[in-house]
Amino acid sequence: MNPKTFAGIPQQYARLETSKIVIIPIHYDDTVTWQKGAQYGPNAFINASQYLELYDIETNSEVYKRGIFLAPSIKKFNNSPNKIIYNITKKYLLKKKFVTLIGGEHSISIGSIRAFGELFENLSILHMDAHADLRPIYNNNPYNHACSMYEASKKYTLVQIGIRSMDIEETQYVQKGNIFYTHEIYNNNKWMELAINKLSNNIFISIDIDVFDPGIAPSTGTPEPGGMSWYNTLFFLKQVFTKKQVVGFDIVELSPNKNECSTDFLVAKLFYKLLSYKFEFNI
Repeated sequence: MNPKTFAGIPQQYARLETSKIVIIPIHYDDTVTWQKGAQYGPNAFINASQYLELYDIETNSEVYKRGIFLAPSIKKFNNSPNKIIYNITKKYLLKKKFVTLIGGEHSISIGSIRAFGELFENLSILHMDAHADLRPIYNNNPYNHACSMYEASKKYTLVQIGIRSMDIEETQYVQKGNIFYTHEIYNNNKWMELAINKLSNNIFISIDIDVFDPGIAPSTGTPEPGGMSWYNTLFFLKQVFTKKQVVGFDIVELSPNKNECSTDFLVAKLFYKLLSYKFEFNI
């Protein structure tokens, strides 16, 4: 294994020039309001990835052979994280890479969505989270993690899945018919086709790890009971990748706990699974 690459893949599959996929690790959690630690999420993700099996049974594929470049970590922000994340995301998009981001807190999505929105026409956002994140401003900061989807909601179709916690103020910013609360969807799959049909063809996916039930993903900054299950989530995402054109994604809010590594591995597994879906069903 090579710990300087994702999942320890051989260097021949990890060079920028030949890789189809780029991972941007973002070590940022300055606006977290409860349990800090998301800045360490990218390292925990990379460390856990070293123990992945690189053959995906479901898709009968080894997606790492498409090439996965682990970009230099973003750790310095100079009070302008959104601008820095935007510029770096756009740089790799202009190289025609499939760009993914690993957080870090959820506010990192603001800058990256701006870049994707410039380069992909008719973009929509699929947001999977326990929280709506639709506050215009929180703690005197419009770029707080609780505001991560507000700007996107004003520019794009925003479909939200797994929401089970929000402030009453946020209800006025929900796109009508585009939010799927966990208590309404947990015991059936009828909502999946409806949600997918609301999305445009080009989709950016943003997944906050707290969309999962804390029983399987406890290491996150703001856990909420009653979250989604592993296979139900994958069943939905597989359909998204099959029916729509996913142009990129982020996974955020992993806040590692040295006494609990299963969430770190869940994030690594989820990341690799999404790449497998992308390059088997969605090229």
